[in-house]
Amino acid sequence: MKYQTKKKALILLADGTIFYGKSVGNADGTAFGEVCFNTGMTGYQEIFTDPSYFGQLMVMTNAHIGNYGAHNEEIESDSVKIAGLICKNFSYDYSRPDADESLLEFLNNNKLFAISDVDTRALVSYIRDHGAMNAVISTRVDELDALKAELKKIPSMEGLELASKVSTKEPYYYGKEDATYRIAALDIGIKKNILRNLAARDAYIKVFPYNTPFSELKVWNPDGYFISNGPGDPEPLKGVIETAREIIAQDKPLFGICLGHQIIALANGVSTYKMFNGHRGINHPVINFETGKGEITSQNHGFAINREETEAHPELVITHEHLNDKTVAGIQMKDKNVFSVQYHPEASPGPHDASYLFDQFFQLIKEHSNTGVSV
Repeated sequence: MKYQTKKKALILLADGTIFYGKSVGNADGTAFGEVCFNTGMTGYQEIFTDPSYFGQLMVMTNAHIGNYGAHNEEIESDSVKIAGLICKNFSYDYSRPDADESLLEFLNNNKLFAISDVDTRALVSYIRDHGAMNAVISTRVDELDALKAELKKIPSMEGLELASKVSTKEPYYYGKEDATYRIAALDIGIKKNILRNLAARDAYIKVFPYNTPFSELKVWNPDGYFISNGPGDPEPLKGVIETAREIIAQDKPLFGICLGHQIIALANGVSTYKMFNGHRGINHPVINFETGKGEITSQNHGFAINREETEAHPELVITHEHLNDKTVAGIQMKDKNVFSVQYHPEASPGPHDASYLFDQFFQLIKEHSNTGVSV
């Protein structure tokens, strides 16, 4: 293990607060975004490539990042999606035999700027007390006035449409063409492990761009529809909301995860709001009201749906609740084949408490849709 020379770096928050650290890999760089934190002890590569994190500066609360390197298969999209990385101890060496490269090589290949040697406990405590806000990480430690001026120009996550930045540009297929079921997936930031979970249940999936109208989705004659996770504020996605409305009207099985959950709520006239601090980690407790069982879940969202409006809605039932703050973690429609959750049942590397939700989706398909694979 050789000594690493590190340049001075800083984190400048929108309210003027500054934390100091060092540049990973001795690189010069500057990155802007909304600062947020993830409490997961593992799965950093999956986090960095999750499209839901697009445009965010990621603070990792685990003290050691990079210690097991990077693996080509442990990605959730085709590239790193976070805007920048903030950590305490960055491991330049790794111990896992089957790693393909070091995390530094992985980040360099994806042109991601990262800083380490930050008091992440103090930073996370500050964010928890003062809420999520925009920030900049930079090695330009002597240019505070210029950085403050540039930071003021960065738009707030509230009202920001980001699905178009991460969605596929052209439709594509996933799974075996001769599978029993056909799923039309609307990509507003879909994770690869969602596709793996659908395909593992004998489904052939066609993934459509975020702005695909329902008239095009239904031409493929799917047995069920899926609306994915994704980044940004759901309310600007008017076209996606209308598509969800039309799917619901057809009463075909519909499953939504995370941003997809919020879209389904908006399609039913339930509003969303930006949380003071979002839920990001792999140990979030949820209660399933239908089974009475608790679930440990992976979550990643900065917006939530309005609970009072959901409770008052004649067609909606709250199926899951976050036990820490009582936010709505799952809903279903009373007279439609529609349900959604505000967390990630496909989570890799885990937990897997909620993987049954994919089985629930396919049970709906078996009961209520045509299982023939016709064109």
